[in-house]
Amino acid sequence: MRLSGITTYPVKGCRGLVHGAAAVRPWGLNDDRRWMLVDAAGVGVTQREVTALARVHARPHPEGLLLRADGHPDLVVPVPADITPVAVRTFRRRVLTVDALPAGPAADAWFGAVLDRPVRLVRLTRPARHVPRGDRKYDPGDQVSFADAYPVLLTSTASLAALGDWLVADGAQPVPMTRFRPNLVVDGAPAWAEDEWVGRGLRIGSVRFRAADLSARCLVIATDQETGVRGREPLRTLARHRNIDRKLLFGLNLVPLEAGEVKLDDPVELVD
Repeated sequence: MRLSGITTYPVKGCRGLVHGAAAVRPWGLNDDRRWMLVDAAGVGVTQREVTALARVHARPHPEGLLLRADGHPDLVVPVPADITPVAVRTFRRRVLTVDALPAGPAADAWFGAVLDRPVRLVRLTRPARHVPRGDRKYDPGDQVSFADAYPVLLTSTASLAALGDWLVADGAQPVPMTRFRPNLVVDGAPAWAEDEWVGRGLRIGSVRFRAADLSARCLVIATDQETGVRGREPLRTLARHRNIDRKLLFGLNLVPLEAGEVKLDDPVELVD
């Protein structure tokens, strides 16, 4: 098995940024989901509610963050500093809040114009616990960015191909891996082999991870990551074939066990 894809999402919900290599930190890949949009109540705004986020490009910049979207001027957002943090939640149903720094009115106005709704851009001050203890099979503690629950998401090309076969059999078109917004993609494993990796150790290059849990998917996977247009697939087909314990499963959540670097073509192996 080898690593065939590396992607980060500097702003939660916005388009992914493809890499040839990435630094791994205890809370995930470097610069992954350290920024997030929130509403007036401080609740995260994602593609679940606003599919237009898929058309926003965000990348690290020497001064902070560079934002781009068709029809709008580019904007460089400085990393906020010397500002009183605000309490935010990744989802409305979450009880725990984390501290984040407001990016300021220029960033808020830019996103408001792009998305046609009022939002605020915030940056995570430091990785923090936002999932209560006992809610997950493997508790990542306070080492989490603005990710949904775990620091890293891994998917498999063979599992995507198997899903593509089901889609074609149902008269639909296969979908690209971008629909599932993974951080890491592994090639060379049998389809759905990751089902058996939960609880085990995984080494990618020289970096060790714990395979924490399978990833339960939501309607975001039915959103075209190029256009922001939402349809019914592959959610409907996944519901037909991968509905396990009332969860639609695709991908594997990982927790880094050490810092390091991963790069394309790194070997991937189970270590315990």
